[in-house]
Amino acid sequence: MPAWKLGVYVWCGLVFFFLMAPLLIVFPLSFSSSPYLQFPPPGWSMRWYQAYLDDHAWIDATFRSLKIGAATTVLATLLGTMLAFGLVRGRYAGKALVNQISLAPLIVPSIIYAIAAYALFAQLKMIGNWHAIVLGHTVHAIPYVVIVVGAALRTYDENYELAAMSLGASRMKAIWRITLPQIRPALVSGMFLAFISSFDELVVAMFLGGSNMTLPKKMFDNILNEIDPTIAAVSVLQVTLVTILLVVVSRFGAGAKPV
Repeated sequence: MPAWKLGVYVWCGLVFFFLMAPLLIVFPLSFSSSPYLQFPPPGWSMRWYQAYLDDHAWIDATFRSLKIGAATTVLATLLGTMLAFGLVRGRYAGKALVNQISLAPLIVPSIIYAIAAYALFAQLKMIGNWHAIVLGHTVHAIPYVVIVVGAALRTYDENYELAAMSLGASRMKAIWRITLPQIRPALVSGMFLAFISSFDELVVAMFLGGSNMTLPKKMFDNILNEIDPTIAAVSVLQVTLVTILLVVVSRFGAGAKPV
């Protein structure tokens, strides 16, 4: 094996280890018998998972984040897909500007966006309403859908859609029955990214949530007020959820044939 190739493998291995190293610490900490974050753990126990399940504040925050994430996923996927169609197939003045604006939430710092969203929803008297968090997260999640779905549409052969229309299908029916099944992997990936961007988001939820505690905000408050291994147990559960979602994406995000 050439030396440069071996060096690339070693470098990639080091980067992978650096990225995965926190998990090697968090997982053992979640099973620690110590009342504090202590590594290595002095003993093993499931007490912190039990503490999480017995704490209504943790459970309420978890279900609230799941609800907000699900609503954000639906809105971001619907709006992002329509926007992707408009950016890829549209022929109108200012399309380049619209494309830049659609990606702005990825560029603008979260704190600046959160302050602007707070100013808007404060006027609408929606601070503390979980719907405000959904709307705030949707704007932040739309670019992920636009990028993934837009990339799929640019490589999609539109002739399939035109053929369906020549056989009597309307434009919307051709898109629904032909185009969307063909780009299903991109749609599922966009949904996954939208959900994760909402489920893990902290700054916007802190500004708009009020007393509505999301899971990331609850974790942040736990670190500030009472540091115990419960936070490690919650982190492990989050990683497990993301892993399950990845498996679902790989299973149901496979390409589909037109029907």
